[in-house]
Amino acid sequence: MGRRQELAEIRHLLSVSRLLTLVGVGGVGKTRLALRAAADQHRAFDAVWLVDLTSLDDPALVAETVAATLGVRDDYAASPLDALTKFLAARRTLLVLDNCEHLGDACGTLAHRLLRAAPDLRILATSRQSLGITGEHQMKVEPLAVPEPDGPLTVKAVEMYDGVGLFVERAAAVVHGFSLTRDNQAAVVELCRRLDGIPLAIELAAVRLRALSVGALVERLSDRYACLTGGSRAAMPRQQTLHALVDWSYQLLSPPERVLWTRMSIFPSHFDLDAAETVCSGDGIEREYVLDLIDNLLDKSLLVREEYAGEVRYRMLETLREFGRRRLSGPDEHRTLRRHRDWCMLLLDRAAAEWFGPRQSFWFPRLGLERGNFRAALEFCLLEAGEAETGLRMATCLYETYWVPHAFYAEGRHWFGRLLPAAPEPTAARARALCAAAELAFTQGDIEAGELLIGEGRTLAAKLGDAMSMGRASLISGIAAHYTGDHARAAVLLQETLDGPGAGCDPVGTVVALITLASTAGFLGDTERAEELFERSLTMVERYGESWIRPWVLTVVAVHAWRAGDNARAMALARESLLVGRPLDDRLAVMTGIEALAWFLADEGHHVEAARMIGAVEQAGRTAGLHTRQHEQFLKFHEQCVALLRRELGETAFARATRQGGRLTLEQAVAEAIGARPAEAEDAPAAEAPPSAPSALSPLTAREREIAELIAGGLSNKEIASTLVIAQRTTEGHVEHILTKLGFSSRTQIASWVTARKAVEENRRRRDPTGTVSPPHHLPGHGTGPS
Repeated sequence: MGRRQELAEIRHLLSVSRLLTLVGVGGVGKTRLALRAAADQHRAFDAVWLVDLTSLDDPALVAETVAATLGVRDDYAASPLDALTKFLAARRTLLVLDNCEHLGDACGTLAHRLLRAAPDLRILATSRQSLGITGEHQMKVEPLAVPEPDGPLTVKAVEMYDGVGLFVERAAAVVHGFSLTRDNQAAVVELCRRLDGIPLAIELAAVRLRALSVGALVERLSDRYACLTGGSRAAMPRQQTLHALVDWSYQLLSPPERVLWTRMSIFPSHFDLDAAETVCSGDGIEREYVLDLIDNLLDKSLLVREEYAGEVRYRMLETLREFGRRRLSGPDEHRTLRRHRDWCMLLLDRAAAEWFGPRQSFWFPRLGLERGNFRAALEFCLLEAGEAETGLRMATCLYETYWVPHAFYAEGRHWFGRLLPAAPEPTAARARALCAAAELAFTQGDIEAGELLIGEGRTLAAKLGDAMSMGRASLISGIAAHYTGDHARAAVLLQETLDGPGAGCDPVGTVVALITLASTAGFLGDTERAEELFERSLTMVERYGESWIRPWVLTVVAVHAWRAGDNARAMALARESLLVGRPLDDRLAVMTGIEALAWFLADEGHHVEAARMIGAVEQAGRTAGLHTRQHEQFLKFHEQCVALLRRELGETAFARATRQGGRLTLEQAVAEAIGARPAEAEDAPAAEAPPSAPSALSPLTAREREIAELIAGGLSNKEIASTLVIAQRTTEGHVEHILTKLGFSSRTQIASWVTARKAVEENRRRRDPTGTVSPPHHLPGHGTGPS
């Protein structure tokens, strides 16, 4: 609503400063203004990212959270901050950091480091105070304009004030036919003025028109303010005003609604009905009434309803959550926090019990929704006396079902690093946590830390007689030896895992041991033994209906078949791995499958297609902070493949093919890898593609179609960059991508293609003047995602 002057000022400040912080009181609309400004600025950047820090309480996880939002993940010793700087260094990016006030120092440090490392980065932050670093520009976000007191105003003049306009708009949504009239004008102006034009306060007040007239609303608000004049004089008046309105809304609720509000405030982010019923019921609220109470709070705009993959979840606005959190105290606070922790533990226990089986595809996205809740529960375990061991159990479950499958290795090490010192007692939970922490360290290449952790874990497990932990210690040590090329030692340790008493009760450990031992046997030259172990591992994952490990098994078997000279089987298995693994969010598994397929294609003589796959994997790795060559032998295969491609294609053609592959998204790379883009098309001369025939294989994105239209209009790259407010080098990259996708060699062919496409669309419109027929999906530009 309004904000034109503020948007213009943000545009100007971002042109002269690389860090702009929007500061203002809670509820003033900083987030909404930042989102609008970012949307208006998107053409000036290669990418615009929003990172919501609302639910994050631990400053140590700021960089990890930003990295996860951008899809940057780390599986090597480098920190998330290092991975972020590498990712942002070569891009013109606008990064929006939302709700920084409770993490000011950490956000300031992160912004300082990123801006120094990424010259084309701009940061737009929202906070209740500045980040306090050199070079930062601040812009105070004021409340919406409202009429000054005692000024004679007409109805038309009053409507020109944004604060009044917002109230009228929201009121009309609540009361059908509501409008500003001579009769209610004075009351509306008084109300907006009393609320100081704060958008959240105005929206909350408008909801009350279901039960009250504007005049009655003003009277009640005046009474409520009179009760709150004894607050701290150090607080800003608008903060007092907003608190007054929120407290007034709170007092109008029934006692059960108030209790539910305060209890739900312990959720740091969104949550579902089961969580609310489990955590917030009891002690005065029956479980079966929670849904009705939630419905009441939704109706009063005190709760937000959201959908994630078709599942309904709820979220409190941060200002309301903070208010409720302050009201929750004493025994009720402690009971609610414990119930929240217990609910998280129960959810993780269920996930762990069902993880190795057909329900895995359900748990993969499900656990990701609760990341904020898991963090809060772990924090409770650390702060509450005697609960650290439960925290270790939670962390070990998260390691198995969430951190490792999603490649959140740094976060896992962060929590184990805090929980292990807090729970030094020699228990089975500690032994298993030590083994888990060791695997995370080995995965990131921190061998020294991994050896210390696994040594302590193995010793403790032996002392306790914990067969499962002993098996896990052997397994993790065996995997580490396998990755470093010590296959003889790996074989001994992995066989211990399979022969030990804990193998039967740990199916995940058993299948990982089988596949790793099979690969080890292959490297040791025992082909018959390798084949037998591969078959056992494949049989096991298929019997259990497992989804996450299966792609890894297929890829490893494919590499074994390739090394044995069976390229046809190798490519079939690699493509099956991609088909099975893509629905899950395990980027490392998908990237490894594509990388392996590149080796097979290179051996078959499909050099351009192999180079494109190499380019796609390299770019995906830079984006996600991952690499596919943890295994020493895989690194050799990669280097041999690249050397072959450089030799066969020549340096220029190899660079062009890898650059083209690097522009593919991971989804596009998978589609091409499984055969959606035949290798033959790569080797055909680009000029042979008819300019009037749109390519059905690689449709353009919305931005590429826009640029193609401007090319057809005769604009140069410089003129296109100026028109779209983007960098000229960005335009040049888009043009090259268009030429590659359409198989063209000149801008003239692009212009002819645009003309032909327009003719096709015009003919369709003539055949169907009603415009009800959807464009066919085979035409370029339809069925594709955003640029």
